[in-house]
Amino acid sequence: LTKLACGIETTLPFLNFEKTYFRVGINPSFYNEDWNFDSSSFRIPSRYYLIYRKDEKWTFVGGVAVYPDFQRKVFPIAGFIYKPNDKLCFNITPERPNINYLINDKTSLFAEGGVFIKEFEVTRDNQENVVLRYAGFSLGSGVSYKLNKFAQTFFTVGGIFNRSLRYRDSVGKVSFKNNLYSEFRLEIKL
Repeated sequence: LTKLACGIETTLPFLNFEKTYFRVGINPSFYNEDWNFDSSSFRIPSRYYLIYRKDEKWTFVGGVAVYPDFQRKVFPIAGFIYKPNDKLCFNITPERPNINYLINDKTSLFAEGGVFIKEFEVTRDNQENVVLRYAGFSLGSGVSYKLNKFAQTFFTVGGIFNRSLRYRDSVGKVSFKNNLYSEFRLEIKL
């Protein structure tokens, strides 16, 4: 299964409400079984949510994520960010909930978890564009290093649990054994 995506997000002040912001994010993506990206496997998942920054320690988030052409098209977004001091941060928000501990200005240790649900277009027998749902949970920890004010690297190791594959038009599903994973990620923010 192959996913190719690019994410774009922006945050704007929300009307005239003090300490309140509106964030919109879009992720144009291809969900396919190989590197031939057909137009039918193209989706534009998006997120819309309000952010309320109560003070330096507390930030609250609420909104929706929209997944066009997925079986479940709308998911709620709710969470918070709590920073009890300059070194420790609890970022319990969707996409990658994590706990981060800042060792110095460039290096952090973190633990993260998540739920993933992706739907890919595949060929089954001679039938094209059949939707295959891949779902599961992850839990890992790692280290991040800030290269500069725009780029940061992450190295994570952890476990993947309760993974399954299921065709949208079928009642059965295939479950996988729990397993380990490792990830190297480069994030660039402009």
